[in-house]
Amino acid sequence: SMTTDIVPILKEYYPFWERLSADGQNTFAACSAIRSYDKGSFIRSDCDECLGVLLVLSGELRIYIQSDEGREVTLFRAGPGEVCTLSASCVMAEITFDIFVEAAEPSEVLITRSSCIHRFMESNIYVENFIYKQTAERFSDVMWAISQILFSSFDKRLASYLEDERRRSGSAVITATHDQIAKNLGSAREVVSRMLKYFEREGLVSLSRGTVTITDVKRLKALTA
Repeated sequence: SMTTDIVPILKEYYPFWERLSADGQNTFAACSAIRSYDKGSFIRSDCDECLGVLLVLSGELRIYIQSDEGREVTLFRAGPGEVCTLSASCVMAEITFDIFVEAAEPSEVLITRSSCIHRFMESNIYVENFIYKQTAERFSDVMWAISQILFSSFDKRLASYLEDERRRSGSAVITATHDQIAKNLGSAREVVSRMLKYFEREGLVSLSRGTVTITDVKRLKALTA
């Protein structure tokens, strides 16, 4: 059965595995399933409860939120061997915003249901520890994305700057250091670098030393609206 194939994966990626009783291991495996997703498809739970904990086996997931105006903000991406616990946010009462997950590439994902994770977190300190540690590690990325994008609209300012430069020079290749861009925008170089990296992960630009190349003019323009 599929469950037997799942066990070696759980054993490899979940350090608390050895701390579960034989019964616990069986239950945990039975609560877990491998699913395949096409590029661009949403990862939803089969029932109404939230998704659960996701372990990416292949491909890439994009975890994002949406503002009321329908603006999407990518919080982070998860690749092979990476665990996403924010998708089990209903397990953690502290997290109250809706999180969306899509397959950025064709992906294979091992999903362990929320209700199950919840029970284990209540009864096993090692599971609880693991989930909170994974969540905390992602949280600085999450907070960065939310604050930059929802509060300072810095993505808009940077996109507008790049779009203006493209129009002015008539070229999608913009020659400027992160330092120069920061001075132009009255911002810190770290902030510019981090937002450019975000743009690069989102497929809007590609970066090399001293140049920013706009790779998706249409989507970059959409950001300036």
